[in-house]
Amino acid sequence: MAAVLSLDPRAAAPAAGAASARARSRSFSFGKYREIIIAVAFFLLFDLGVLVLNFYTSFKIDQDTVAINLAGRQRYVSQRIARTLLELDAARAAGQAYKADTLAELRGGTKLWDASHRAFREGGTIPGGDGKPVYLAPVTSAQGRMLEDAMSAIWTPYFQRLQPLLADGFTEQQLAEALAFSQANNIRLLTTANDFVTETQNLGASRASTLRLVQTGGIVLALLNFAFILFKFLRRLRTSDAAIEAANDENREILTAVREGLFLLTPDHRLGSQLSASASALFGRPLKPGDNFFTVLQPLVSEKALNDARDYVELLFAPHVKEGLVQDINPLSEVELLVRNRLGKETRRYLSFHFNRVQEAGGVRHLLVTVQDISDRMELQHRLASERQQSQREFGTLLRAMDADPALLRQFVARAESTLLEVNDLLRGTSATQGEAALFKRLDEAARRIHAIKGDAGALGLDTIAGLAHQFESELARVREAGGGDVGAALLALPLPLEDLLTKVGALKSITGLQRPAAAATPDAANAALARLAVDVATDCGKKVAPVVRMGALSDLEEQTGTLVREIAVQLLRNAVTHGIESPMSRRAAGKDADGKVEVQLMRTEGEWTLLVRDDGGGLSAARVRQRLLELGWYTAGQLESFDDRQIVSHIFRPGFSTAGDVSMHAGRGVGLDLVHANVNRLGGRVLLSSTPGRHTEFRVKFAA
Repeated sequence: MAAVLSLDPRAAAPAAGAASARARSRSFSFGKYREIIIAVAFFLLFDLGVLVLNFYTSFKIDQDTVAINLAGRQRYVSQRIARTLLELDAARAAGQAYKADTLAELRGGTKLWDASHRAFREGGTIPGGDGKPVYLAPVTSAQGRMLEDAMSAIWTPYFQRLQPLLADGFTEQQLAEALAFSQANNIRLLTTANDFVTETQNLGASRASTLRLVQTGGIVLALLNFAFILFKFLRRLRTSDAAIEAANDENREILTAVREGLFLLTPDHRLGSQLSASASALFGRPLKPGDNFFTVLQPLVSEKALNDARDYVELLFAPHVKEGLVQDINPLSEVELLVRNRLGKETRRYLSFHFNRVQEAGGVRHLLVTVQDISDRMELQHRLASERQQSQREFGTLLRAMDADPALLRQFVARAESTLLEVNDLLRGTSATQGEAALFKRLDEAARRIHAIKGDAGALGLDTIAGLAHQFESELARVREAGGGDVGAALLALPLPLEDLLTKVGALKSITGLQRPAAAATPDAANAALARLAVDVATDCGKKVAPVVRMGALSDLEEQTGTLVREIAVQLLRNAVTHGIESPMSRRAAGKDADGKVEVQLMRTEGEWTLLVRDDGGGLSAARVRQRLLELGWYTAGQLESFDDRQIVSHIFRPGFSTAGDVSMHAGRGVGLDLVHANVNRLGGRVLLSSTPGRHTEFRVKFAA
């Protein structure tokens, strides 16, 4: 990751913009390092100047070396000339012939000395010490020119006297003149030549000193320049390091403080070197640079979501794919996860992943991944949707209340209000300090009464009331299941839902004042209410039912008796649809019609009343009841073996017993048949149950007229 991490997803610029930014960056960098660049240029110029001077001075020293060698040769040649003249004179005196090699040596030395002398004065090419031609630069120093003039003053007459000897047939007189001049001037010529050699050596030493001075000065300047460059570089480096460290500190502060998860994703799907502190908390596990993104994501999402995310990331890394065109297909825009909190408990969380390209040179270098916890937003959406549904249900409840039979609605409101007040008094007298049996007895009684309200509300289509009653049942069940010191806290939570129920019933009470008056409920209204209840329960359970309801004789009963009978009918009807009638698929497989048949009838025969509730469902299975009793832990397997089927089946009327696996709006509490049993006892009646597995179940409630 770069030193500064861009946290704005919109910071991912197009390639042209990035190129422009890089050009500006380069221009700024030149200005920033201008002093160092100029210093380096001077360093190179110094080196080049020193190199040129060194080369030139070395060349001059080479020339001086040649001059020193040739000046020393002049001294040697002058002595050779003087020696050969003596050898020739000695041969003359002895009457011997002149030796050819002596003459050759005299003539060669004379010519060489004269050519070298002219080269020292005017410059020219002459034979070197190895016989190869070398260029000899003229002497330019004042002392050197003076010494050359002095040697020229001696050599010119000396050379004139040697001219005859350079050819054959010279006379003894010519030899004597040359020898006499040599002996008279040889010492002076030798001394002058020695002085000239010393002068050439001094010139060479001066040039060597100059070379050393140039080299020393160049090295000193180079070192000073290098020290300046090093100082500037270290200063710039320190400034840059401080800026980078400050940027890194800011980056760390941002990554520590930001609530979103931020990290870069490499083309090989690895997490970048810098991660925000919130990333690990959002993922519910520690993250470290280099982790594979999809390996981290795998345990949190479904296999399909993981594959879709992998394909989506590959699309984003393809530079030819327009980023804006694929944003809408982001499969991780809303992800539901189960993560562990700090206490190790699994919690549901919603995360939103947003990907932005980090481009360079027309390619996609990284993806900037922003992870946000949108749990609050999703919870708010769900809450708004729930409240919207609740409002729709309440509005529907109001509409149904307005359309309901006024007498039935008034009777329900009166009964519900009275029952809720009784439940309130019942719960106010309930305390955690009471014995468990007394506490359970009061709770079971409250559950029966609330369940009766739920059944009556469902029969009238008052879904809001039924739903609140169901929630209150859940609170009662929670109190029953609480243990130890939690019972008191659970009891304190009951007044609020009870008050909510009373408020809704009070609102219905206001509506009854707006309805047309009615003296009593009509038989048709009672039948229609039960039939609608059967259809509603079947719809909620994914079933179909064709109810047949004949409860017209209900108006012939006293009000209290009629209330108990109606409650019994409601509960048995709900039980028949929920537990008896099979799903359409199961019914077709069994050769039955898809629509289940439920019959509810109240009739008077031979001085007593009979309430009949019959369904053509799957029947009551004693084996299933036996297994459920074992699952509940009410009996051991050995105890259950001692019961016959009639005794086993009788347990369906006990509080808390239900064969439903899960608690729903219509089953699972084990209250419905308990309420039936309690109401039958109040009537002083009896319940007759008959059932054929796979064919039918029939309840007959008989009570005195």
